[in-house]
Amino acid sequence: MHSASLERVLTGPEHADLIRNLYQYYAYESSDWEDEDVEVDGRFYIHEPHFQRYWQEAGWRAELILVDGFIAGFLLVERSELPGLDALELADLFVLKKYRRLGIGRAVATQVLLEGECDWLVRFFGEDEVAQAFWKAVLDDMPRPVRSLDPGDDPQLETFLVTRATH
Repeated sequence: MHSASLERVLTGPEHADLIRNLYQYYAYESSDWEDEDVEVDGRFYIHEPHFQRYWQEAGWRAELILVDGFIAGFLLVERSELPGLDALELADLFVLKKYRRLGIGRAVATQVLLEGECDWLVRFFGEDEVAQAFWKAVLDDMPRPVRSLDPGDDPQLETFLVTRATH
């Protein structure tokens, strides 16, 4: 990453509108492979009960990514709801185009996946070639064990489990 300062800021419910607005850019970029259309108000759909869980449920969180104090993106973390899997999921990671190709997304993903003594789930659409290349680079350099999973819930998703290191 270049010499800019990178900061992750935990958000609260008072930041919901900000995250909701940034999510529109994320939804726009993924609309090709998610086959999403905008709603009648011109915005991409957000399932509000699910969205509110980032500030209501244990293990769930929304963070802003700041570079030199400016908003550069966001990340969303959820507790995995796959049966029999006790892991956190790096559900969404989005970096604005201005800040891409600077190593910011990779630095954030690596920080998150190395946090704490928990397993992490990473899932992305197989048709998303950019996400495939990004996650391959991140996961290939991960100092924790990484394995591919097939939970059988969505054949469009590539699923990987990053397990905590054992001593």
